[in-house]
Amino acid sequence: MDFLQVLPVVVLPLLLAITLHEAAHAWVAYRLGDNTAKLQGRVSFNPIVHIDPFGTIFLPLMLLISGAPFLFGYAKPVPVNFARLHNPRRDMVFVALAGPMANILLVVCAALLLHIVGFLPDVAGNWLVGNIIFAIKINAVLAAFNMLPIPPLDGGRVAVGVLPDIIARPLSRLEPYGMFIIIGLFLLPTLGRQIGLDLNILWAVIGPVINLVEQLAVLIAPN
Repeated sequence: MDFLQVLPVVVLPLLLAITLHEAAHAWVAYRLGDNTAKLQGRVSFNPIVHIDPFGTIFLPLMLLISGAPFLFGYAKPVPVNFARLHNPRRDMVFVALAGPMANILLVVCAALLLHIVGFLPDVAGNWLVGNIIFAIKINAVLAAFNMLPIPPLDGGRVAVGVLPDIIARPLSRLEPYGMFIIIGLFLLPTLGRQIGLDLNILWAVIGPVINLVEQLAVLIAPN
């Protein structure tokens, strides 16, 4: 399937998966006392206000055109002033969880949409099925990936919020280096192939979580 065939079934699911993830962070932060995102117009489920030109458009497009084995992207990070939250340490966990939970909710919604496919004309039904399948896959990936316990990912913030101080404090100090760690995890499989080892640690960790989320979709989808 070439680029022009893939594009119609990935644009909408990818846009919603990336931007509604950030919208959920903004909404929960606002409800828990921080109006930073509200003042910047980010407490909105309108995807347009969350689009990052590079992360939401250019990066996924380049991965798609190049035939990369995976598709990835990101929206503009939502600004959160944790000091303004009612209970900063506890509420930080809820704000962080909101993004992955939004992705899981989108998986559920996508699976439910499969129930109406049979009522549509073939062309519309096939287009919708393509969108639904991709929506389930990309949202499962984003939910699992973002829950890695590495700051500044959502899972890192959750870990800092729930772990004892003796572990949480050293973990929080990793945040400036977190993206370098993540990039390293992405590059490890390539290094492994060069030396004849399977170093795909990232997939070993998130793969089972992705499968679990996809199984949720299977349970909801029509038989």
